[in-house]
Amino acid sequence: MRVLLDENLPHHLRTLIPDHEIRTVAFQGWKAFSSGLLLDAAEEAGFDVFITADQGIPYQQNLEGRKTRYRNPEQQRA
Repeated sequence: MRVLLDENLPHHLRTLIPDHEIRTVAFQGWKAFSSGLLLDAAEEAGFDVFITADQGIPYQQNLEGRKTRYRNPEQQRA
């Protein structure tokens, strides 16, 4: 599984997710991308999951029909 970690998360998290290909937004060179452009780039690059602390994405972006899944660890706890 290919996982993309947003720049608002600690980069060391990639070491806590074993047996997956973990990349960061910074590593991909996508730090300046808006949320919509970032989701498009993640999908085009074949990422399965995008993990972020940005709670506004579901309200700002249409996530329906996307191949890349959006996950927010804070919302998962609620």
